[in-house]
Amino acid sequence: MATPVLVVGHKNPDNDSIAAAVGYAYLKNQLMKRDLEKNPDQEEFEYLPARLGPLPEESASILEQYNVAAPEVIAHVHTRVQDVMSSPVISISKDATLVEAGRLLNKYDIRALVVTDENGKYCGLITTRKIAERYIASTDSKDIDNKDTLAIANDLVASLTQKVEEFTDTTAIKLTADTFFNDIVNDLMTSELREGVVLDADGVCVGIVTRSDVAVRPSRKVILVDHNERSQAANGIDEAEVVEIIDHHRIADVSTTSPIRFLNLPYGSSATIVTLQFRENGVEIPQGIAAVLLSAIMTDTVILKSPTATDIDREQAEYLASIIGEDYTEFGLKVFQCRGADADMDVETLVTADSKEFQVGDDTILIAQHETVTLQAVLDREEEIREFLRKLQQDNGYAFVLLLVTDIFAEGSQFVVEGDHRKIDRVFGIDTTQSVWMPGILSRKKQVAARLLGA
Repeated sequence: MATPVLVVGHKNPDNDSIAAAVGYAYLKNQLMKRDLEKNPDQEEFEYLPARLGPLPEESASILEQYNVAAPEVIAHVHTRVQDVMSSPVISISKDATLVEAGRLLNKYDIRALVVTDENGKYCGLITTRKIAERYIASTDSKDIDNKDTLAIANDLVASLTQKVEEFTDTTAIKLTADTFFNDIVNDLMTSELREGVVLDADGVCVGIVTRSDVAVRPSRKVILVDHNERSQAANGIDEAEVVEIIDHHRIADVSTTSPIRFLNLPYGSSATIVTLQFRENGVEIPQGIAAVLLSAIMTDTVILKSPTATDIDREQAEYLASIIGEDYTEFGLKVFQCRGADADMDVETLVTADSKEFQVGDDTILIAQHETVTLQAVLDREEEIREFLRKLQQDNGYAFVLLLVTDIFAEGSQFVVEGDHRKIDRVFGIDTTQSVWMPGILSRKKQVAARLLGA
């Protein structure tokens, strides 16, 4: 059975975070197939694209249009019971005999069998200890020396045909697959039995957890794409085993216990790096994956107008565009048009769909960005937006919240700030008591966050 590896972007996923997860998971699975053909005995991994929030509208549209499965939404990467349990389980009917149970226990070299009813539902466990107790009981007598040994032998033979149901233990801890592993450790260690059983919603046993699993303490394997900051990573990241990082942002504070592959390149999009990895490894990019990756390069570089855009981004955009048979600029405009109308979009989506936390000294700040082709429609909602920004700032204790409303055609951004705006005013030489138009500001990463973090 292949070991799962989550490929996941940051919280509040943007299009690049989604595309990088989809594209890199596909690439890694293709490389895994190639490796298994060369060496069938090597450990097998299955790479699963994941996300930490709702799909951006442009991501949902491109994925649906090209029939590419969306990444699975996950809430955390804490180790769960299902990451630890042994599955599938070895089971036996409650109507089976002890001799049948003994044969199975010996065959699979295990200490317990799951006992099931006629519908396959969990009834309890039959353990080597219960069977041993039955055999010992046959010889347990105060006048053992005078006991008829033939009678003992006959009793032992008779026990072999007794039904499993008579010796089923029902005291095992019952667990669910999604329970946090750390939450069950103490109960498992202090339980009379060594096993905990994992039941599904129908009462069917889908796994067993033993005390030995506590000693192993496995972690979920994770590849981070489009981020390497703990504040932006999935909850539970400190419990997980980060095995790779693919990113184009500053190097931050995600740490690992051993060396890993950390590919951090100063390009305009993580999708650009993923595209390069396809080409370097000689893996063909399907049209659907190409469209997903190209859409991310277009949104993350604002159709290659952002100062973060490089010649490498342009080269990969041209390459991907050739696969889907479209001009990348026209394709990019269509991607932006997939976003909902700014006048009707709910304010939470408008503000938080592409937002990131940053640590500045002792303060935490939030910088959000909304790219648009209808700037005035957003500015007409400024009071509503400000009210939401104030609540966001107060509820989360941010020093300030900055929303960049980026006009793709005018090539600039409107700054809307709530909270302590003095740092922004000092760094940019502006007064943000009112919204301010900043011509040429297109990149949150390079033109805004970098200046605020470095000030």
